[in-house]
Amino acid sequence: MFSHIISSFLVSLPHIIIYLYRQNAIMKILFIGGTGTISTAITRQLAQSDHELWLLNRGNRKAETPENVKQIIADINDEDRVRSALGDNQFDAVCDFIGFVPDHVERDYRLFAGRTRQYVFISSASAYHKPSRNPVITEGTTLANPYWDYARQKKACEEALMKHYREDGFPVTIVRPSHTYGERGVPTGLHGPKGCWQVLKRMIDGKPVLVHGDGSSLWTLTWNEDFARGFIGLLGNPHAIGEAFQIMSDESLTWNQIYSTIASVLGVEYKPYYVSSAFLSAVGPEEWDVGGNLLGDKAVTVLFDCTKLKRAVPGFQATTRFDEGVRRSIAYLLCHPECQIEEPDFDRWCDMVIEAQEKALAHFKALNP
Repeated sequence: MFSHIISSFLVSLPHIIIYLYRQNAIMKILFIGGTGTISTAITRQLAQSDHELWLLNRGNRKAETPENVKQIIADINDEDRVRSALGDNQFDAVCDFIGFVPDHVERDYRLFAGRTRQYVFISSASAYHKPSRNPVITEGTTLANPYWDYARQKKACEEALMKHYREDGFPVTIVRPSHTYGERGVPTGLHGPKGCWQVLKRMIDGKPVLVHGDGSSLWTLTWNEDFARGFIGLLGNPHAIGEAFQIMSDESLTWNQIYSTIASVLGVEYKPYYVSSAFLSAVGPEEWDVGGNLLGDKAVTVLFDCTKLKRAVPGFQATTRFDEGVRRSIAYLLCHPECQIEEPDFDRWCDMVIEAQEKALAHFKALNP
């Protein structure tokens, strides 16, 4: 037993030495975006370190950016403007948080090939084939999503980047988040285009909340500050080049547990109204992309194995339980009226779905007394 422990330690020792050495190296990092749910948490943590962080974005949330973070105010799609603003700057890592289609990553390749030691693309775990043959997903799980164009585009971005890695030596790292949340939003399975508030308002008003299926499928939720620690551990990491990593919590909950926890924090009764994902997809407005969101992602039990990340980033562990994280999110939303965006159209649609299903049930019962 003791010899096995020593053997395992010796195998891991080179990784640990490289990791500890890299932690003491000061890096120059550029974020494309940097103000979203995921990137804001990473920006905050890097701003508290000795690393030199730059943000390249349109400056819409400039007031919220830490003072010691440098900013380039530009539209990333204006390549001439960006190239001029970058000047002769070289970076240890360039991270794109707002790349969604292959044209975006091809643009980044033109801008940053030869200018960075590492290019990190934020993809999505929604790109995995679901349901997979094995409910435990690893980085080797097949990428294929026939339901959601967003996921298919992320897959296409990955393929384009890996082609540049293989043929041109472009130093790519791919990161696949799943459902990552922070203080500005509460995770829900289904919501309108403006976010979660209307779902919470239905709960507060004592109305039933639509839950896909029977609420028993498992889902993984990750607090953004936990995600940030894993992400930062990949920056400048030689084991990350040419590789893909998923970063998630080890905690998985059913949707009933998720919604009942939200209701408990709000101090209200959880009143679920169960509707099949297929029906919700069929009657959801096309612009809401309910089918992609549910059939292509949230309707299926998903568990993630983050062993690969933990080997590359020794000591990584997501430590924020969902009940702790959602309490912080709800407290923030309740204290910030500007985040309480009501959506009457979504509210009416929920009521219409419930009414339609109740009428169908009543009609069936009448035919079969």
